[in-house]
Amino acid sequence: MNKYLLLIVLPVVLFSCKSKKVSLAVNDESVNISDFLESFQPLQLPYEVTDTILRRKDPETTLINTGLFVRFVPDSILPRLFGKETRVRLYAIGRIRVPDAENYLFVKGIGRDRRILYILCFDKKNRFAAARPVLYSDNEPGVTGKVDMDNKYTLTLLHQRKASDGQVFYHRDAYVFAEGTGFSLILTESNEGKPKIAPVYDPIDTLSHKHRYSGDYAQDKRNLVSIRDGRDPSRFLFFVHFEKNGGTCKGELKGEAKFVSPGVARYRSYSDPCAIEFTFIPEGVSLKETGGCGVHRDIPCFFEGYFERKKAPRGVQKAHHN
Repeated sequence: MNKYLLLIVLPVVLFSCKSKKVSLAVNDESVNISDFLESFQPLQLPYEVTDTILRRKDPETTLINTGLFVRFVPDSILPRLFGKETRVRLYAIGRIRVPDAENYLFVKGIGRDRRILYILCFDKKNRFAAARPVLYSDNEPGVTGKVDMDNKYTLTLLHQRKASDGQVFYHRDAYVFAEGTGFSLILTESNEGKPKIAPVYDPIDTLSHKHRYSGDYAQDKRNLVSIRDGRDPSRFLFFVHFEKNGGTCKGELKGEAKFVSPGVARYRSYSDPCAIEFTFIPEGVSLKETGGCGVHRDIPCFFEGYFERKKAPRGVQKAHHN
């Protein structure tokens, strides 16, 4: 009798041990991708959450070790918005599983100055497939955010802004996941109307430009780099404005950069993780974003590319050689 009872109980015990959730708080080499996914609590559809989740205190049992996280998720995901900050705390919010298909994980990241909710997608073979930030703690005053996933696994992001007259404006984007393409935008709605395209204003245009690299660089009228003299020859002031993807992805930044070698200068801000490298040649300048400048641009695009030097007006050319 005891022999038969053992045969019944043993498989149950083994199954229970196998299905027990592992701790994500330590970088245990024995944890595999299946363990990682199963450790997220299941979420019921439709799932909806507002940006108040970014301010709530999460239990330490949901903490994810950063080293463990980057074993399964590309290590470029966090620096895009947190820059070189190394003390980002990650929390497992939950998982939505599509039967016989992909898994969606919601992960909250907390840094020194900002908090972000991400959605991560792993395909049916448990391979990382896509990631997208969906909620931010640094929205402008009066702006609130909400994200939801419906029963058809459509991801919807909603931002609302209350105007001074009490009117509420909204912008809604809907996405679906497809293998090979990631999250694709399928719908955009807004009651704000199509804004007028304002000319690009260069706030440093009238400043001195006698340094050899000072001047105007551009790809076209809405993608430009303005370089002006700094406080000494080793520094310069700059203004960058770009618009990519038909104007749907924009960025703008003004600051001071310092030369680190002949023809190469770097911008690094102490107030945010943004960093940019400038490489000059006589015909133009190339930009490369080396630190997370997400607060100065839209998420899918970066401060990068080559800008050709524009010929200065005749009077300015003379001043340049004096």
